[in-house]
Amino acid sequence: MRFVFDEQKSAEAAAYLLRLADGPLPQIKLLKLLYIADRQALKETGYPITGARMVSMEHGPVLSQIYDRMTLGDARETPWSLYIRPPRDFEVSLRIEPEWLNLSDYDRDLLGLVWERFGAMDRWALVRLTREFPEWTDPIGSSVDIDPAVILREAGWPEAEIRAAAENAEGIRALHTILAAS
Repeated sequence: MRFVFDEQKSAEAAAYLLRLADGPLPQIKLLKLLYIADRQALKETGYPITGARMVSMEHGPVLSQIYDRMTLGDARETPWSLYIRPPRDFEVSLRIEPEWLNLSDYDRDLLGLVWERFGAMDRWALVRLTREFPEWTDPIGSSVDIDPAVILREAGWPEAEIRAAAENAEGIRALHTILAAS
């Protein structure tokens, strides 16, 4: 099951969490909070907030494209670089607030709940927590894709609903491909 990565929405989600933090956050903490939010949205709706590919890495699961934006940077101007300052001493901060046009009320409410529940935890507590998630496997120095269906099964979704969610995600990917080509 693969989703369409929405860079604008991802940048807004990160900016929203940074706004709630009212200051910089360690990169790894922001990565974990975004992963937890995507995971919860997936369990509740069958679709994550960001659409980023979920992977297991040494310090637990992360959202691959967001990890890349945060750690590798990009020479071109992107929504990420517009809203989020490049890491300094392994911390990221808000550059400017977006207009919040891509986050739904549900997205903002869920991000707020994630912040309320996990925002006070330090980065290493979040690493330990996410390494306990059933979908995480030790990648032994690399990264391993996480199948979102594993998260849905763990959440008690029936197989027919998991298949329907996968078909929905594939339909959205196909539509996105058609629209991108036109």
